[in-house]
Amino acid sequence: MKSRSATEQAVGYLARREHSAVELQQKLQQAGHETDKIHAALEKLQQSGLQNDERFAEAFIRSRVLLRGYGELRIRQEMKQKGVADELINSTMQQAETDWFALAIEVRCKRFGEQSPDDFKDRAKQMRFLQYRGFTHEQITESFELN
Repeated sequence: MKSRSATEQAVGYLARREHSAVELQQKLQQAGHETDKIHAALEKLQQSGLQNDERFAEAFIRSRVLLRGYGELRIRQEMKQKGVADELINSTMQQAETDWFALAIEVRCKRFGEQSPDDFKDRAKQMRFLQYRGFTHEQITESFELN
């Protein structure tokens, strides 16, 4: 059986979901491809429009907000880990036009119900949950004040 080229393997990854260039590079290195062949494959994919970091960032934000209910801080951190440039993160986050305050309220109510916490312990637990999800202190505080 013939082993797949770096380009073929990268196309296989992209067929499943969008990937950042850095993600693809790491996966191809782990698969044992040579660095120069990886760079050539990535350049070819970018020129043909199959790999695009901007499209990846848009899809990533959409999936994290809609499917997982993550806040802005967590999404930004995850995109940095995936090798997306800071300028691209900032511009894509602005284009997303997400109401982070409304999302924090929705996520808290979905997890804990619409009632405000009865005591400090429950409130602290809910605050930690929202912090873990990537919401700012202001967004978390606001999510408690509206109920």
